[in-house]
Amino acid sequence: MVCDFKLSCVLFDLDGTLVDTAPDLIACLNHALLEHGFANAPKESVKPYISYGAAAMVKASISDTVSDDIRQAILKTMLDRYQHNIAEFTVFFDGMPQLLETIESQGLKWGVVTNKLKRYTDPLMQALDLTRRAACIISGDSTGNSKPHPEPMLEGCRLAEVTPHECVYIGDASHDIEAGRNVGMKTLAALYGYLKPDDVPENWGADALIDHPRQIDSWIRSTLCN
Repeated sequence: MVCDFKLSCVLFDLDGTLVDTAPDLIACLNHALLEHGFANAPKESVKPYISYGAAAMVKASISDTVSDDIRQAILKTMLDRYQHNIAEFTVFFDGMPQLLETIESQGLKWGVVTNKLKRYTDPLMQALDLTRRAACIISGDSTGNSKPHPEPMLEGCRLAEVTPHECVYIGDASHDIEAGRNVGMKTLAALYGYLKPDDVPENWGADALIDHPRQIDSWIRSTLCN
């Protein structure tokens, strides 16, 4: 059998792909909203914006007429609280712990490339006992540019000691798939993540659409040469 793709490393986006951080992020957002005199934001209205950052969550939770100063104050309160409550309610997506074990048992590397800032990424990975297992952990400020720019993807490959053409990148946002494609990685769109109502993942150009982490294992097995 001749293989045109040799998989060596599985790279994940963090929020909405590897772990479900929505419960902590939304709890911290609502704490900040209440502190600044606003009502709680419905979970389903802000959850789709998690992959676009905390500022996008704040924007989705209050009126466009609210001043930038107030928005920034809410954002600061939210992030300060989040930094000290990084993994109160965060959990792995169903099947993800087993997937990581399977990846490791197959002799493959795995890592994280996220736009989440290092001040949040590192303690979260530590709290989940993932730091020692990951071949790379790239945050939004680990390099000069964040996704979809190629730089964080290439830095992840450098640390994991693999080439982009040996990797698959899994994410739940269009900029994740664009980032992987920009450097020649295979890409999988995680439909179980934080998609917005107007997202059309079928148009992102991913190599496959994934409804559940178990399907990632099936995809990986289908690429391995016998």
